[in-house]
Amino acid sequence: MDTGRIDSVVEPATFDEELRAALFAAEAVSEADFARAKRIRGEQDGDEPLSALLVRMGFVSERAMAEALAQASGLPLIRNTDYAEEALVADVLSPRFLKEHGVVPIAFDEGALRLAMADPQRQVAVRAIELATSLPVLPAIGVSSEIQAAIDRLYAFETSARAVEGAGHGDELNRTDVDQLRDMASEAPVVRLVNQVIQRAVDSRASDIHIEPFERVLKIRFRIDGVLRDEPSPPRQMGPAMISRIKIMADLDIAERRLPQDGRIKLWVHGQELDLRISTVPTLHGESLVMRLLKREAVDLDFTSLGFSEQLRARMQRALALPDGMIIVTGPTGSGKTTTLYTALHGLNTEERKVITVEDPVEYQLAGINQIQVNAAIGLTFANALSSIVRQDPDVIMVGEMRDLETVRICVQSALTGHLVLSTLHTNDAASSISRLLEMGAEDYLLNSTLNTVLAQRLVRLLCPACKAEYRPDAGIVHEFRLDQLLHGGELRLFHARGCEACGGTGYRGRVGILEMLTMTDTLRALVLRHAGATEIERVARNEGMDTMFEDGCRKALQGITTLEEVIRVAQDS
Repeated sequence: MDTGRIDSVVEPATFDEELRAALFAAEAVSEADFARAKRIRGEQDGDEPLSALLVRMGFVSERAMAEALAQASGLPLIRNTDYAEEALVADVLSPRFLKEHGVVPIAFDEGALRLAMADPQRQVAVRAIELATSLPVLPAIGVSSEIQAAIDRLYAFETSARAVEGAGHGDELNRTDVDQLRDMASEAPVVRLVNQVIQRAVDSRASDIHIEPFERVLKIRFRIDGVLRDEPSPPRQMGPAMISRIKIMADLDIAERRLPQDGRIKLWVHGQELDLRISTVPTLHGESLVMRLLKREAVDLDFTSLGFSEQLRARMQRALALPDGMIIVTGPTGSGKTTTLYTALHGLNTEERKVITVEDPVEYQLAGINQIQVNAAIGLTFANALSSIVRQDPDVIMVGEMRDLETVRICVQSALTGHLVLSTLHTNDAASSISRLLEMGAEDYLLNSTLNTVLAQRLVRLLCPACKAEYRPDAGIVHEFRLDQLLHGGELRLFHARGCEACGGTGYRGRVGILEMLTMTDTLRALVLRHAGATEIERVARNEGMDTMFEDGCRKALQGITTLEEVIRVAQDS
C-alpha cells in the first residue's frame, strides 16, 4: 500500500471545493444536498467537518466519503484488512484521544508510523502523535466506522488489560476483576490471538506451546522436535486475558491463580482433530501455561518408523508374543514411551485378547481397547484402578506409569497370574530400571519371575533430507566414539545439519528413537537376586549382545538419519 503525507494544512474552503469535485465526479451526492449540508454547517457553532456532516445526514455513504476524501487529499485509501492485529504505541496514545480525533495507527513503515484518519484536515492529531511517539507520521484515509471499530478492538482492550493486571499477581481476583477478565477473554482480539498461536504451532509441527509471563515481556515458545524456540510475542498486557481465554476453553477456574490447574481442550484445526492438554502453574509474574498438542493422525504406530532396527523389532515382537510377564519402557518425560506402548498395544489388539489400560492422561483413543483415565480427585489412582481391572479378565494390561510401590506390586502380581503387563518407568537406561524397582521395594524373586524385557529410549532429531551435508569424520572422532567398530562394512561418513526453508533453518525435521533393549536371561536373573548394581547389570547385558542407546544413535548417525552432535546431546550421559 502506497502512503502519502500532508506537509501543510489546506485551507478549509479550498479543501471543501476539492471534496465537492470528487463527490460530484463519483456521483455520490447531489448539488442540492451538498449545498444544504454546507449551509447547515455554516449555521452551526461547532467545527464538525463537512465530510462528517454529509455522512451523518445520510447524503453520502461512509465508503463513498472515504473514497472522495482520498481523492481530494491525495492520500491513499486503506482497506479494512490493513488495520493492525494489535495495538501500536498503546503506551502513549489513549483510546479517548484516538476516538476524539478519528485516527488509529495501523503499521510501522521504515521508521515512520502509518496512521488511518477519517478526516485528513485534522493535522493537530498528526502533530500530537509525532510529538508523543517521536516518529514521523504517514497519514492515510480510512472509513470512519472502521477506524472506531479498530480503536474499540485494540486500545479499549489495552486499557482494560492494564487495569486487571494491576490487581496483583498471585492474588485471588475479586468478583469485579473476574468478570472483567472473562469479558476480555471473550473479545475478538484475544480469541483471534489464541487461535493464531495454536494454528501457528500446528503449522510448525510443535508438540508444546509455552506461554510464560515475565516482568517486562510475555514469552511464547514452541517445542519443535524436542527443542524450544522463541516465537513472536504479544504485548505483556495481553498475558492475563490470553491465559484466561485458554482456561475458559479448558473449563478451568479463571479466578484461581494461586494453585496449579490441569485441563483439556478438543479443537479442529486445519481439518484435523486436535487434543490439547493444559497445565498452569503460578509464577512470580503471573500464571505460566503449557499446552501439549496431541494429533491422533500424526502417530504412526509402527516399530520401524519409531526407530527400531530389524533385529530390535524382532526381539520386541518375541517379547510381546509371550502370554505373561512384564515389559517396561523407560526414559525421561517426552522420550516417546507412550507412543512405543501404543504401538505394542496396536499389534496386541486382536479379537482373541481383551486389553485394558490405565493412563494419566489417556493421550490417544485406541479402538477396541478399554482405556481408563486416572482421576486422583475421586480416588481413582493407578493402584485402585489396577485392583479392579484384574477382575475384568484382561489378557493384556497397560499401566501408564509405575509411580509407587503399591502399583509395582499389583503389576508384578498381575504378571504372575497370567497377564501380559506393559508399563513405563522414569530412569536413565535399561539397567537402572531393575535397580529402581528393587529400590522401590519390589521383591527380587518376584521381579525375577515376571520381568521379561526393559526397553530404554530417547528421541533424536532427524536430519532434513533437503539440506543435509555429508562429511568424513577425522580420526580422533572415529577413535573416541568407536565409529569404525559400529560400521559393518561400507564407507565411514557422517552428516552436518545445514538448514533450509523446508526445515525452518534448523537442519532437522521430525524425530526418531534411539533405543537399547535388555532381555532378561538366567545370568541377569542371578544378578537381580543378589541386588547387583546397574553398572554390573549393564556390563553383563552388553556382553550378551545388548547395544546401548548411544551406540544405536551412532549407527543412525552413520546411516545419515541424524547427526553425531544430536546423539551426543541426547544420549552420551545416559
